[in-house]
Amino acid sequence: MPSSTLPHLVKITGHEVRTLGPGSAPGGLWTFTLPRAHSASRPPATEGSQHHEGLDLLSPLPGREGLGSPYPCQNHHCKHGKVCELDENNTPMCVCQDPTSCPAPIGEFEKVCSNDNKTFDSSCHFFATKCTLEGTKKGHKLHLDYIGPCKYIPPCLDSELTEFPLRMRDWLKNVLVTLYERDEDNNLLNEKQKLRVKKIHENEKRLEAGDHPVELLARDFEKNYNMYIFPVHWQFGQLDQHPIDGYLSHTELAPLRAPLIPMEHCTTRFFETCDLDHDKYIALDEWAGCFGIKESNSDTKQRLRHSGMAIRKNRKPLRWGRF
Repeated sequence: MPSSTLPHLVKITGHEVRTLGPGSAPGGLWTFTLPRAHSASRPPATEGSQHHEGLDLLSPLPGREGLGSPYPCQNHHCKHGKVCELDENNTPMCVCQDPTSCPAPIGEFEKVCSNDNKTFDSSCHFFATKCTLEGTKKGHKLHLDYIGPCKYIPPCLDSELTEFPLRMRDWLKNVLVTLYERDEDNNLLNEKQKLRVKKIHENEKRLEAGDHPVELLARDFEKNYNMYIFPVHWQFGQLDQHPIDGYLSHTELAPLRAPLIPMEHCTTRFFETCDLDHDKYIALDEWAGCFGIKESNSDTKQRLRHSGMAIRKNRKPLRWGRF
């Protein structure tokens, strides 16, 4: 497939998906906010909290006006599929959300497909359903596979798998260059990142974005190898967040993987092949190797020192989604 089939997804921060693409808002940047887990009768929750029925999180509890005490659930974070409620002692606790309380989907783009090939109306409906199955074998195996309604995903041929990292590597480079060109007040890149991308942007040898044959992409990688190192590491850093430990779990990989699968049918197989030791985690050196970045590269070693100080121990195997 041509590189143009790769999606415009570039960064996910919390619930916000930042994308780039033609027809977007002025400057080429627009955002799509994933549905938050709250009931239809509740207003959207503030960041890091969930709303309780009929109460304003910014107001004191009834009877405590003037005491300056915020609603206990205001700063009580619940994971996807759960909402905050108060027990008999007025202590906040997370409970499974009723799937029927999820907001009605606006369109097809809100639907998601699980790894058991079932379409859910939204991510809210999926995570609420998964929560109700906690402690069961079915719930343990259930994962969000990709964004969009379930559909037939054709097998990934060996020849297509070989082309995938070439196109994705070029895409990551172009994403960073585009962010650099359009990042004025959006703060999409920090100052250190801007300096790194500036060198790529100003390099006269840079292959401009376009629908290039894989042969050209391969030659450009050989000629301008150093230009591709930072984009590959940058994407790893965007995903390696919970915790920052030099490994990508199934959950950490999902923001990149889930939107890709409907458009790039080799996505699942590609990430499976990256996991060389089959421990269900992708280490930084495995990630870099998948894109042809040498393990001995000094940038890789430096990134490992900064990201791998708290390497996860006793890691439990995670299940990859349906191919």
